[in-house]
Amino acid sequence: MTGYRMYGALRVAEPIASLIETEIAPGTAITPEAFWTAYADILRDLAPVNRALLKKRDALQQQIDAWLRARTERHEAFDVAAQRRFLTEIGYLVPEGADFHIATDNVDAEIATTAGPQLVVPVMNARFALNAANARWGSLYDAYYGTDAIPQTGALAPTSGFNAQRGAAVVAKAAAFLDRAVPLAGASHTEVTGFTVSADGSLLVTLAGNATAPLADPEQFVGQRRDGKAQVWLFRHHGIHIEIIVDAEHFIGRTSPAGIRDVTVEAALTTIQDCEDSVAAVDAEDKAVVYRNWLGLMRGDLSANFSKGGHTVVRRLLPDRVYEGRDGADFTLPGRSLMLVRNVGHLMTTDAVLDADGNETPEGFLDAMVTSFAALHDLQRTEGPRNSRAGSIYIVKPKMHGPEEAALANTLFDRVEDALGFTRNTIKIGVMDEERRTSANLKETIRAVRERLVFINTGFLDRTGDEIHTDMLAGPVVPKNAIKDAVWLSAYENNNVDVGLKLGLGGRAQIGKGMWAKPDAMAEMLEAKIGHPKAGGNTAWVPSPTAAVLHALHYHDIDVSARQQELRSRTPAELDAMLTPPLLAEKLTPEAIQREVDNNCQSILGYVVRWIDQGVGCSKVPDINDVALMEDRATLRISSQHLANWLMHGLITRDQVMSALERMSAAVDRQNAGDALYQPMAPQGRDSFAFKAAADLIFTGATEPNGYTEPVLHRWRQVAKRAQRNGVN
Repeated sequence: MTGYRMYGALRVAEPIASLIETEIAPGTAITPEAFWTAYADILRDLAPVNRALLKKRDALQQQIDAWLRARTERHEAFDVAAQRRFLTEIGYLVPEGADFHIATDNVDAEIATTAGPQLVVPVMNARFALNAANARWGSLYDAYYGTDAIPQTGALAPTSGFNAQRGAAVVAKAAAFLDRAVPLAGASHTEVTGFTVSADGSLLVTLAGNATAPLADPEQFVGQRRDGKAQVWLFRHHGIHIEIIVDAEHFIGRTSPAGIRDVTVEAALTTIQDCEDSVAAVDAEDKAVVYRNWLGLMRGDLSANFSKGGHTVVRRLLPDRVYEGRDGADFTLPGRSLMLVRNVGHLMTTDAVLDADGNETPEGFLDAMVTSFAALHDLQRTEGPRNSRAGSIYIVKPKMHGPEEAALANTLFDRVEDALGFTRNTIKIGVMDEERRTSANLKETIRAVRERLVFINTGFLDRTGDEIHTDMLAGPVVPKNAIKDAVWLSAYENNNVDVGLKLGLGGRAQIGKGMWAKPDAMAEMLEAKIGHPKAGGNTAWVPSPTAAVLHALHYHDIDVSARQQELRSRTPAELDAMLTPPLLAEKLTPEAIQREVDNNCQSILGYVVRWIDQGVGCSKVPDINDVALMEDRATLRISSQHLANWLMHGLITRDQVMSALERMSAAVDRQNAGDALYQPMAPQGRDSFAFKAAADLIFTGATEPNGYTEPVLHRWRQVAKRAQRNGVN
């Protein structure tokens, strides 16, 4: 157990107290004593508000449960109109006020006006955090060559050495992209033999036979730079940049008539450094790691050492890129992704700070205070690369339920700004539209944060988990894959865009879409994920820097600003559609039910075993068919809630679930056989901490607050950490 320091009536865990005193406070005008005094005042005033709002969540759910139970006892079918009236009566649905536009100022262009991919990464892992921050630019050649975006069969299959035929296919595919994004007048990029600049700064493209071809839009050429032996030509399309890198001496450049070594694209414009769903931070020691890495990103001095090819590699933040413009003057483009930080929601408490009675305090409050204090180092920097050139701090706030909880976050940020000496609305907020009560009241939720809002984002998995939990008593839900075809989902996705555009987010804030969950299926992603910019999203989540490079191509193919303008005239999504749960309408065969149970149990165990035993909050987890999927607490929430729902309605039994868990634990053990750190579950049977956590998630799922997984995961991870400290596996 960690020790504590006293700051007034607060007890601050030693790792956090030391971090503030020796690492965050130095270089600022704020002493640790002043910091903790201000924080104590925030806790005194706002912690009771937070507790009251959490009690309101529970009270509303109890009323919904009672209403659904009564209808079931009367043998009445689910009636969405009747539920809408009931939800209005109990205050779940709030009245809509007059129209308005958000009024957020001092927003960086990557969020306000430029469309492109967004990475989400666990900030607890310094190497991953740096890799994501450095994913602003990426090689299109590498992304094509190293993934199934180019077929991986026959003559094009990857080999131990360089496959020249595969390389030629990469070059052809990149040239086709350039023909779409930076077209030449009357020629193709496959015909290019060289690039030169005329006296007036225009780009001249030479072709075979000394012919020339201008760009179809000469204004797309914006600058050039040298990179060692390479000459780099810079272009802009839809507000994002493309580099053509010419190096005739490189082994790839030698195969090109123009000496083109690579095409790089501006990829992850923004990155969410995550303190929440993708991390397993369950105590003060863990939180100190999270905060220290964020501090290093804000100071610009974070580094990570790792072994690669038998050598130690040191990863640091990349510098900005300096170009010579067409007018001969130098200009700079960011070398790193603009970073947001996702704090935790309102539910969880932490032992990192205890109140006067020894009680844990709201974790989200501590996140807001410490991550903002760390970001002060970025705001006060006067030279060198900065995260926010607009002078803002970007905090993504998840799992809020409706306008009152958004208003609490707004007040919390007001108080943090006052404590740290920031001007009002320096701290911006990204609202995760991932809870049913927020979706149904999105306009009023946005109103509560209208002067600091920079982001709304749909999250299918958490939203589905809350959908199942809210109407748990309405009846059994359809199989998990079929939920994607339910009427509520398309209405929810459309409503997010409709409301966002109506309230002025276009050109001022991000309207985001969710994660591509298959990090190894890039060909499928290229086919499917273009749907996100087509749907009006000016950002969407990707699972890796490589995926960011490939998803960036979609923002060249789709002019999101123009697409948003088209969508403004469509009929808005209907509230009743959003409130229609995905209930099962036909009887399933025993075989179909068993497949669903096995699939969910395998998914839960595959994720939970790494969370509990190794503290890994997000990773590629093989599904029951050995397809790698990105899993985090959101995916866990839907799987556990789905089984809890089927248990409640008698489609499955407890014994059936326990049997599936035992069989699937052996399957998960086999899938992790190559992991030297992995502790097999099957030999321990039901005594495995991970097995117990998985069972709890399912069997207590109907009674966990809003179906969240955090309470169970935190409890069992803490048990596992104590056992590991005591030498027990």
